[in-house]
Amino acid sequence: MLRAAFVLVVAAHGLLHLLGFCKASGLAALPRLTVPIGRGLGGLWLTAAVLLLASAIALPLWPRGWWAIGGLALLASQIAIATSWSDARFGTLANVVLLLGVVHGVASRGPWSLRADYERGVALTGRATPAPVLQEADLAGLPDPVRRYVRRSGAVGQPRVHDLRATWTGRIRAGADRPWMAFTAEQRSTFDPPRRFFRMDATMKGLPVDVLHAFDERGATMRVRVLSLYPMVDARGQELTRAETVTLLNDLCILAPGALVSPLIAWEPIDAHRARARFTLRGNAVAAELLFNDQAELVDFTSDDRAAATDGGGFTPMRWTTPLGAYATFGPVRVATHGETVWHPESGAWTYGEFTLTSLAYNASD
Repeated sequence: MLRAAFVLVVAAHGLLHLLGFCKASGLAALPRLTVPIGRGLGGLWLTAAVLLLASAIALPLWPRGWWAIGGLALLASQIAIATSWSDARFGTLANVVLLLGVVHGVASRGPWSLRADYERGVALTGRATPAPVLQEADLAGLPDPVRRYVRRSGAVGQPRVHDLRATWTGRIRAGADRPWMAFTAEQRSTFDPPRRFFRMDATMKGLPVDVLHAFDERGATMRVRVLSLYPMVDARGQELTRAETVTLLNDLCILAPGALVSPLIAWEPIDAHRARARFTLRGNAVAAELLFNDQAELVDFTSDDRAAATDGGGFTPMRWTTPLGAYATFGPVRVATHGETVWHPESGAWTYGEFTLTSLAYNASD
């Protein structure tokens, strides 16, 4: 609704600028406009009107770069208003609204935005080379419940996973007593070499929040900005890198069952429904216990190696689980489409994230 209102304001502002052109060209008398407007200035008013209307059209159609048109429209409009200040000065109020929109557009979509950083990280993933097909013999080293899970997923007979794209909807919160924030998210992960980029658009108290998790050879970072400008979180370091290593293992288990034959994972059988995975990557060794049901579906993932961020900016070791369900087929594979992320402090477990998978594609890097 806020975006629609902004578009209407900019469009109406553009239509009003046509009055200056009409007066200059003699198309209308417009006696209420008392300041004379010459033909040359009439061209300026027309240019501003066209740019403002183009900005209103471009915002929903070209959100990545509409702000460039908006910036030009703002400049042309304010110069035109200055030439007829006594008649048009109140148009400056609309330009203030446009200025705020342009600033947010640059911050959210411009070259210094978290979205741009996400896209630069994704560009590093490169193009997947033709991958060998996963064979039944490749599952020989897996514990029985993991082997059944990979088979049930449909991964056998499909190319091995080099990378994946996924999109999500859901809600997230910062504490057990904090309000939920709705979000949409997109993710790109590669497994050779292991990298993960996860970008989220959330809403907090009506304000847009940008979130970016990045994990590559340099380690992990997590950045959060309100209104795409104000930095709420800028975390990095060994604890975060270790936490993201657990998250990458979680991705492998949930989103790419066929990749569980990775040599980076050492498996330990527990019983008919449980197995332990030990994942070693760039000096970090993390472990998780996987729980499967009688239908050979992964229903929970438990790790004690993913520390929780504290309000003071530190990290606290804490059990982390991701209950799973709502299995469905995406392309050639069957995976869980709903999951939760749960912390288990001594005061009692609480869910901080609910995720619904909306799309999944393998080996689609470009």
